[in-house]
Amino acid sequence: MSTSTHRPTGGTSTDRSAGGAAAGRPVGLGALLPYLREHTGTLVVVGVLSLVGAAASLAQPLLTRTVLDRIGADHAVADLVAVLVALVVLGAAIGGLRDYLLQRTAEGLVLGTRRRLAGHLLRLPIAEYDRRRTGDLLSRVGSDTTLLRAVVTSGLFETVTGAVTVVGAGIAMVLLDPLLFGVTLLGVALGLGFAATFARRVRALARAAQERIGEMTSAVERAISAARTIRASRAETREAETVTGSAREAYEAGLRVARVQSLVGPIGSITVQGAFLLVLGIGGARVAAGAISVGDLVAFVMYLFLLALPLAQVLRAYTQLQSGLGALQRIEEILAVPAEGAADRATPAAATTTPRRPAPMIEFDRVGFGYPGGEPVLHEVSFAVPAGTRTALVGPSGAGKSTLLALVERFYEVSAGAVRLDGHDVRDLPRDALRARLGYVEQEAPVLAGTLRENLLITTPDATDDRLRQVLDEVNLAHLAERTPEGLNVQVGEGGVLLSGGERQRLAIARALLAGPPVLLLDEPTSNLDSRNEAALRRAIDAVAVRRTLLIVAHRLATVVDADQIVVLDGGRVVAVGTHAELTATDPLYRELATHQLLVG
Repeated sequence: MSTSTHRPTGGTSTDRSAGGAAAGRPVGLGALLPYLREHTGTLVVVGVLSLVGAAASLAQPLLTRTVLDRIGADHAVADLVAVLVALVVLGAAIGGLRDYLLQRTAEGLVLGTRRRLAGHLLRLPIAEYDRRRTGDLLSRVGSDTTLLRAVVTSGLFETVTGAVTVVGAGIAMVLLDPLLFGVTLLGVALGLGFAATFARRVRALARAAQERIGEMTSAVERAISAARTIRASRAETREAETVTGSAREAYEAGLRVARVQSLVGPIGSITVQGAFLLVLGIGGARVAAGAISVGDLVAFVMYLFLLALPLAQVLRAYTQLQSGLGALQRIEEILAVPAEGAADRATPAAATTTPRRPAPMIEFDRVGFGYPGGEPVLHEVSFAVPAGTRTALVGPSGAGKSTLLALVERFYEVSAGAVRLDGHDVRDLPRDALRARLGYVEQEAPVLAGTLRENLLITTPDATDDRLRQVLDEVNLAHLAERTPEGLNVQVGEGGVLLSGGERQRLAIARALLAGPPVLLLDEPTSNLDSRNEAALRRAIDAVAVRRTLLIVAHRLATVVDADQIVVLDGGRVVAVGTHAELTATDPLYRELATHQLLVG
């Protein structure tokens, strides 16, 4: 008998998720400031180095002109040549140091963003995981954050430092020859206009490309996570075609970005070459007419390259900046989703108020609930679980049994009514304090990749090895730490693949028991166990039940008959409450479940 309640799957496209509304609002450079704030000191140093480097570059043409004029006048130039060489070496050294600092800052930016994003992802409301695809979330932590590196190294600062050099070169060119500068400005302005038209399209195309990458990652993650099912179904070719189709869409989206970016470079090159030819032609005529000297023309040409090359870099950096901002928009979309608990009710006094009368440990009071985007699955559910007792939940598949446990844990919030723990509305309790009192074992009993020790310590990180071995013995898993020399450090495999289904379930129960909470929520704890291990686990549950309150989604008759009370659910409603003997005599649905369905196994 399955107990899972229907809920939206993770295959929903992200643009239909809660954060999808933000997808159409592009972010600006201001959105980068919080990410750069912790690197302010380094960026100031980089800015100063950039200004010094730009000054060294701008001084070189003037020195070159002076050297040429002195040579023409038969004057000594050794001192000026030495200064010129020193400026070249200084500029190169400053450029290398600046680039290193930028690379270090960019790596720090990526690290900080990944840390912030990963921390936020782990605190998203459970409903967000229902709506979004895991692969797309992974893509935002991986490839999207990587694009931010180019924003710093090739985008932001190349744009700023290039602009400084362009302005300095332009001023010097005006002073050398206003006519030649006017000719240059006309050619450059035309080229920039065309290039900027294409560059503005990059952000939207880059965002679309990142979304295709996210879809491809989701397809790969889906195929790998279900590798055994796919292999057993002989569906490798079909799944490979699905992944290939997603990869091709990502490829085509990347090509669209590449086409636009590839147009910017040639336009910039044509602009530089055209301006150079115009300056040579008109400048040569002006030298011949005696309007300017050869040194002036050479200096002007050098400034032309100091103007044109940074302009080409700025155009390239602008396109990279647009790509980075497209990725940042996807990152910000996730960070804009409120973390779990952000909208908690601000009534801390309610959590500490002592009830006037003895309250049940768990109470459902006219609870109504529906998963986001779905139909209501619980209707006016009311029952109480007295402290120190055992309550079993039974009912057909989709009756809402597992959902009730999720509501106690506050994975979701009720749509109507209230869930109370020891007399307090769970919405008035801090989530950490609430969950510290609850031990929760999911139906699928997930196991984390890593060692047996790491899986146990996730709930109680300071537990001793003796305590770990004790709790393993309680659930009949002591052999896991004894069958290999690694002991508690034995690997359990990805998702616990090196363990049997029953071992995975018992390991999840051991984690819950290790924390020693006063309340245990068990979702079909014996569903994957054989009769021998089921008996051992029941003995362990019986031992802890003396000191704890248990709410169990029941799968087998042996679990039900020992319960202090049984709650029968059907269609999201409570249809009967009583003991096994009472319900067998009075409730037809319970009698049918106990007689014909998996409760007999």
